[in-house]
Amino acid sequence: VQLQASGGGLVQPGGSLRLSCAASGSIFSINGMGWFRQTPGKEREFVAAATWKGYSTYYANSVKGRFTISRDNAKNTLYLQMNSLKPEDTAVYYCAAQSRGSMWLQASYDYWGQGAQVTVSS
Repeated sequence: VQLQASGGGLVQPGGSLRLSCAASGSIFSINGMGWFRQTPGKEREFVAAATWKGYSTYYANSVKGRFTISRDNAKNTLYLQMNSLKPEDTAVYYCAAQSRGSMWLQASYDYWGQGAQVTVSS
């Protein structure tokens, strides 16, 4: 499975951005996809995830109510709509895919895309 993330950028506090992650390859093996983020000097943290079949979603408490994860199976694409962005949301965002395991755990994910920089600053 190959993952290609896009949509990062610079936005003012309170603004919105949408990240996309296009998947290709052995899509049939995917159980779920998620977004993680990382800032310098910190560990990568879970942001949100969604199952690929059926439709369950999972969010970190820090983004619940502001971020929305969605997917378009016809396009094999995962999205992360980020609203009411805060400076503390600044990070490199990574999309990832997994075939089994906890949706919250980084170790459960087998495939990773390149990061997309999101900077929230006035």
